[in-house]
Amino acid sequence: QVQLVESGGGLVQPGGSLRLSCAASGSIFSIYGMGWYRQAPGKQRELVATITTGGSTNYADSVKGRFTISRDNAKRMVYLQMNNLKPEDTGVYYCNWRLTIGTFWGQGTQVTVSS
Repeated sequence: QVQLVESGGGLVQPGGSLRLSCAASGSIFSIYGMGWYRQAPGKQRELVATITTGGSTNYADSVKGRFTISRDNAKRMVYLQMNNLKPEDTGVYYCNWRLTIGTFWGQGTQVTVSS
């Protein structure tokens, strides 16, 4: 079994920054990639950013140039640095790991951007 725990969410003013972390534990062997998704109230969950074990990244157009995904394979950590946050970035952010044995999700961490 695989467990993912997100942290780092909170309340921030527009233009501010947050850094989300995702810690993985359990039976982690072959990894396809990791990512961050978010879900705003009343909306479907959407992709924010993904990263492969080789370091290739992909971002939603809405966050390009503002967010940066990174990972530490040895520590089993994935991070999301979020800069110049906007009210439309508000939502629950979920960590996602895609392994050969399946896809796993964390419980989510709330990010609220408001003045």
